[in-house]
Amino acid sequence: MVQASSTPFIAGLGVYLPHRIALSRDLDSQYGLSPGWIERNCGVRQRHIASSDETQERMGADAACAALAEAGVEASELDLVLFAAAVGRQPIPATAPLIKRELGLNTHPCPAYDVNATCLSALVALDVAALHIAAGRAENILIVTSEIASRALPWTTDPRTAGLFGDGAAALLVRAGDGDAPYRLGAAHMETYAEGYEYCELRAGGTRYDFHAEHDVFAANAWFDMKGAQLYRLSSEAAPDFIARLLDKAGWRQDEVDLVVPHQASPHALAHIIKRCGFPADRVVDLVAEIGNQVAASWPIALHKARGQGRLQRGMRVLLLGTSAGVSLGGAALVI
Repeated sequence: MVQASSTPFIAGLGVYLPHRIALSRDLDSQYGLSPGWIERNCGVRQRHIASSDETQERMGADAACAALAEAGVEASELDLVLFAAAVGRQPIPATAPLIKRELGLNTHPCPAYDVNATCLSALVALDVAALHIAAGRAENILIVTSEIASRALPWTTDPRTAGLFGDGAAALLVRAGDGDAPYRLGAAHMETYAEGYEYCELRAGGTRYDFHAEHDVFAANAWFDMKGAQLYRLSSEAAPDFIARLLDKAGWRQDEVDLVVPHQASPHALAHIIKRCGFPADRVVDLVAEIGNQVAASWPIALHKARGQGRLQRGMRVLLLGTSAGVSLGGAALVI
């Protein structure tokens, strides 16, 4: 086991994007919308959509293998597996054991469990991993996030919401290291504003509706529902003070942040970060038009793409930011 003074860092980052790319102009035609409607109203040109053989666990495991390979860590060396997504394969059991099985770890004794904070799941799992490492309880922790949002989108009733989303998976291998390690994790901060509980919901699938006694009601509530205006208003009002408190925890001034990697919620949400929160546009990773909102997988995929574009350089101070249903805001400091 590691020393409690070890510094957590991201040693490996892997991504899996479904092979099918759905263009907004094709979805316009499919759902009887006027040409250009989705891109004009949602700001998303295309998104990846999982096929029937691209299961959530397979996507996650492929991303995990890439993260492990980059870190030079064998799956058998893992001390903990965390699955972090808004919606897992099924309510019971957790999806993490299935990821472990996909990686061939049936007899490996490390624990595996889920972390669910909807769109903030991967960020919260990163904080959980950092706490385990800081406490000396683990050395190698795998975080897997895999989302198939396309399964429950309200295309016929609310295409303005449905048109925002895409599918994808990512994985992070978090390790214990020294203070000079790249991709070092710093302060994390999260706040929840429960007055927005009903602003972003998938109501069926839990204990709220009894499928056997209320079959029609259950089915009617098996579609994602978002009150976009209310969600945006609450998040935008809370964001500036939240970011100030996060930066205070990190010991950073806002002008010291080299890059912001946010949850790719929507073009409108990212424009807000740029305008109201005072970050220059060229310091905010904005890829939502090309990949859509991939729920909990959004920011790790955005981080991976930013790295591929050469936007992450040694010594940079990066701010990870996100929002989630509930409503919560979360963020973490990362030194490249």
